[in-house]
Amino acid sequence: MQEKIQKIQNEYETILRTLSEPAVISDLEKRTSLAQRKSHLEIILTKYEEYQKIQKEVMETEELVRDPELEKEAKQELQSLKNELVQVRKDLEEKLNPQNLNDMKGVIMEIRAGAGGDEAGLFAADLFRMYSRYAEQKGWQVNLFNSSRTGIGGFKEIIFEVNGENVFRDLKYESGVHRVQRIPTTEKLGRIHTSTASIAVLPQAEETEIKIAPEDLRIDVYRSSGPGGQSVNTTDSAVRITHLPTGLVVSCQDQKSQLKNKEKALQILRSRLLAQKQEEERKVQGEARRAQIGGAKRAEKIRTYNFPQDRITDHRIKKSWHDIESILDGDLDNIIQTTKNSLE
Repeated sequence: MQEKIQKIQNEYETILRTLSEPAVISDLEKRTSLAQRKSHLEIILTKYEEYQKIQKEVMETEELVRDPELEKEAKQELQSLKNELVQVRKDLEEKLNPQNLNDMKGVIMEIRAGAGGDEAGLFAADLFRMYSRYAEQKGWQVNLFNSSRTGIGGFKEIIFEVNGENVFRDLKYESGVHRVQRIPTTEKLGRIHTSTASIAVLPQAEETEIKIAPEDLRIDVYRSSGPGGQSVNTTDSAVRITHLPTGLVVSCQDQKSQLKNKEKALQILRSRLLAQKQEEERKVQGEARRAQIGGAKRAEKIRTYNFPQDRITDHRIKKSWHDIESILDGDLDNIIQTTKNSLE
């Protein structure tokens, strides 16, 4: 372990020096890639510092056990510290030797309205809010990449990134079709409607993992549409990138700068290509996004949000939870951890 930590420390210090070089400061893509790697290494080094701190506390408490007046309390504290040390060491070893290299990455999430018209768009907005609140609780960062709104406050599509510790590990099983059963705000007769939204969760791809040749891209710029500030809607800041070898198309228009929209679109494209590559390597039929989101038909559901019965059911593990309002407000950890533990 010590040898691996030393290598990580050396790499971290090298990145810090490199980030201060003028050539890197002026290279946005290089700077972004190094900053992401730096954040990843910081997580490991912080966990190692925690491990060392607890180790020291264990040694100090072992000394206290020898004091007859403090022996009883010290033994209880020592056992608690040893249990904590085992868990922290386990977490550290997982970070140093991840079974799935994707698990420690951030993600790009794509939520799209499926069957159900305007109500499906409102449900997509509810899901985005749910994951945003959950990310906030976990201390993760959410950055919007692209969105297409409906006229009543929903989303036809919304694409965003989530950065933090072990984000893909926790969110990867959220991919699939989510179904909602409720009375829409647009329903005048009080009838229950069934609608769907599809979710794709893609691990973020590093530039070193996916190389994209400039000649493989067709880049179009156009004027942004939909809600936005004056500069967003009156300049050709929106970007559409077509990857010619695969036919994948990515659009981004939520940033005011054409350069920033291009950067975000390339991030999405890399992640889609990485997911596709990994699926092909595993010889799973179909490319990753299609396998994840299906056609957003009602029969392809992985989870149902039933408002009349205040129940959420995950159909893959045949388990249900109650208190939908709290869950949609971000209280999602129990569902995510239970689902993950059952499917792994």
